[in-house]
Amino acid sequence: MSSTSDVQARPVPASLLSLVPVVPVVVLDDLAHAVPVARALVVGGLPVIELTLRTPVALDAIAAIAADVPEILVGAGTITSPELVGRAVDAGAQFLVSPGTTPGLLRELAGSGVPFLPGTATVSEAMAVLEAGFSEMKFFPAEASGGAAYLKSLASPLPAARFCPTGGITATSAPAYLSLPNVGCVGGSWLTPADALAARDWDRVATLARQAAALGA
Repeated sequence: MSSTSDVQARPVPASLLSLVPVVPVVVLDDLAHAVPVARALVVGGLPVIELTLRTPVALDAIAAIAADVPEILVGAGTITSPELVGRAVDAGAQFLVSPGTTPGLLRELAGSGVPFLPGTATVSEAMAVLEAGFSEMKFFPAEASGGAAYLKSLASPLPAARFCPTGGITATSAPAYLSLPNVGCVGGSWLTPADALAARDWDRVATLARQAAALGA
């Protein structure tokens, strides 16, 4: 079994947006689901998982996956404060994702030592992240903020910006985002539906992951 420190010592990717077409965004209420769901995603061809820090077990789930599923890149989502950055990295998170960005949070993310996607939803927010020296960012909440049409309109005035849109995206709408030149991947929660997790239907999770991975073909 690999330790958390072993996993953190692995080389980090140059770009989070070029790893997989769909980053599974996962909310876990049961710690026992952490390792099986990570393994199912790997079987399905998506060796990346973003665990949102929305539940009491999230940090422990990150630690469990980092220790027991070293073949997956495990990240922490819903980073909403500078304090959460250190806690997530200490738990074993290998990348960080925030729903929005403040100057203080961006400084902490930049000093974390791991890749990150700061959240943006407006032109001004994207410009602020670019001005700080970072070109890769999250676009959230994607569907509520204008969807693929909005991101398409940003490609010309902000050619350096690249996005991972997340929020309300489905298997049906994902291809419209992935066809855009300024979108590297999308974040999707449809790969780990609550009923599949409750039933421990890991085969279904693997199947959904396999279908999502094929979107990048």
